[in-house]
Amino acid sequence: MTRARTGLRPPGALRVPAILAIAFLALPLAGLVTRAPWSALPGLISSAPARDALRLSLVCSLGAVAICLVLGVPLAWLLAREPRLPGRGVLRAVVLVPLVLPPVVGGTALLLAFGRRGVLGGTLAAVGVRLPFTTAGAMLAEAFVALPFLVLTVEGALAGLDPRYEEVAATLGASGWVTFRRVSLPLLGPALTAGAVLAWARALGEFGATITFAGSFPGRTETLPLAVYLDLTTDPATGIAESVLLLGVSLVVLLALRGRWVIRR
Repeated sequence: MTRARTGLRPPGALRVPAILAIAFLALPLAGLVTRAPWSALPGLISSAPARDALRLSLVCSLGAVAICLVLGVPLAWLLAREPRLPGRGVLRAVVLVPLVLPPVVGGTALLLAFGRRGVLGGTLAAVGVRLPFTTAGAMLAEAFVALPFLVLTVEGALAGLDPRYEEVAATLGASGWVTFRRVSLPLLGPALTAGAVLAWARALGEFGATITFAGSFPGRTETLPLAVYLDLTTDPATGIAESVLLLGVSLVVLLALRGRWVIRR
């Protein structure tokens, strides 16, 4: 066993660029941490504007996760369990687009779809629903960029799920919905948790789509990432303090999910 592991060690020539990669990723974070106004940090992040931005970020990100769960779980199921679905490749590409699309472009697309003159904007306005530049619009923008994280995580779990459990439930007379609710969902619990947390973290840090589609209105659409951007131009100390707060949240999420992607020896 020891010899096999020794033989799998990477060549020494790869260690230098690997160390450089670590330094490249760690140096900006170290710069943020070392330049943070630690003595004034509690007061800066507990100010009324910072609290409002944090509260709004939590509300919008949790709302975005709810949207992702309602829409993403059925979509993941469709992708994983319908291999002969017509246009499946195109559907998968549509799911992946928000991962590579510039967030500002995503916000523009949302405006053209749900804005006052958008594809559905007029219909929504006729029934009294207005999404652009509202808190609900911020949730929608965050859900747009976060949905792929949940779909890919749940789809991967479904692909690895042993179908015998569902087959046994079906032979016992359980309907498709009962099987999904009583058998599949409990088995997918860890993947659902991981996907939801990843989607929440992505939604919490969203900037481009939110500011384009929902704007930046204090108490309504100005989430913490937007507040960081604005404060860095007017009050750098507050902007850095808010950045440290977001960095701390990101680290907590990564540490909580560490066991999902680390290969155990």
